[in-house]
Amino acid sequence: MQAINAGDTAFVLICTALVCMMTPALALFYGGLVKQRDVLSIMIQNFVCIGIVSIIWVFGGFSLAFGPSIGGIIGDIRPYFGMYHVGISPNDTYAPHIPFMMVFAYQMMFAIITPALMTGAFVGRFKFGAYLFFVGLWTILVYLPAAHWIWGGGFLAKMGVVDFAGGIVIHTAAGFSALAAARFLGKRKVAVGDPESQPASLPLVALGAGLLWFGWFGFNAGGAYAADALAAYAFTNTMLAGAIAMLVWMLWEWREHKRVSFSGVLVGAVTGLATITPAAGYVEPMAALLIGAIGATVCYNAKYVQEWLKIDDTLEVWRAHGVGGMTGAILIGFMASSHINAVSASVKQLGVQVLAVVIVAAYSWIITTILLKILAGFGHLRVADDIQEGGVDEDMVGERAFNLFNMKNDINK
Repeated sequence: MQAINAGDTAFVLICTALVCMMTPALALFYGGLVKQRDVLSIMIQNFVCIGIVSIIWVFGGFSLAFGPSIGGIIGDIRPYFGMYHVGISPNDTYAPHIPFMMVFAYQMMFAIITPALMTGAFVGRFKFGAYLFFVGLWTILVYLPAAHWIWGGGFLAKMGVVDFAGGIVIHTAAGFSALAAARFLGKRKVAVGDPESQPASLPLVALGAGLLWFGWFGFNAGGAYAADALAAYAFTNTMLAGAIAMLVWMLWEWREHKRVSFSGVLVGAVTGLATITPAAGYVEPMAALLIGAIGATVCYNAKYVQEWLKIDDTLEVWRAHGVGGMTGAILIGFMASSHINAVSASVKQLGVQVLAVVIVAAYSWIITTILLKILAGFGHLRVADDIQEGGVDEDMVGERAFNLFNMKNDINK
């Protein structure tokens, strides 16, 4: 056991807080994109993940993901259940210079935001009570195994698969699960000519996107578990990929519509951030620019695949996160540099990266579909059509997102 490094510990503390902030930021981002009468319903779905996943993480979740491997499939639940043996002493396997408790806390933030990402795909259609069960079961059955396979020493890690900050474990798993959930729940029921069917607040979206980008520095750079050169690479790569993706997305929009949209600018940046996530600690900054540009291009044009699938993914979670995450993970095989980390671009690396993406995407889709079918057997999962048309906020939480000084009544007058 090595001594705790105060600088590294302080760095990971900050990164953990930044990643924690990303779940509320996501709530703002999604909340601004949906119609006014659905804002609170999606925001509460995001926030409640903090409570559910944190408790799961303490009572077995962390151990299942990062405990001693059982056949390369799942971690042993016993060593860290109830935070037993999760103290201030460093763990040489994961981070030899910071308290093991910080690894626990940092990874917990990743586990929290992953199911929250899915909520944008089925806005206004998932009954809240059923959703609570879904989040808990999905975390246990999908996220924890996938995290163990790659980050916890599971079978994919043994094959040489790498994923610096979650392009496969988080974005691919959440993206394909979101698509499966949207397909299972069916298309939205939207009232024709509804004046409130437009995004509730683009400034709210901008605030959420800005906070997400800010938090993403902790999301990616924190994966180094040290304030060192690797963290500097991941930090810089995150900025560059998001910046170029925003511009490339704008170019694609301009080419198609002869104009750009503010929401497109924000979504384009997010696609770049999602795409660089798995590769942030494995590539040079110039490669990060290329990855961001490719990610924006692939994610933008993935809309044609989504149209062909005819699945109503409301906020296009699969397109931005699922496609972005798997694209970045595959590009590691083309652009990884051994000067940055112990991974080099090669045919072998490309092969294992593609295999991991396929396995996690297929597993996430299949388990999510089975899970939803089981939950449906206990009662209806889908919100009634008349409630969808009117907006689910008042039915679900009994409150309105925008009611300052009776603003709505004043406008109607």
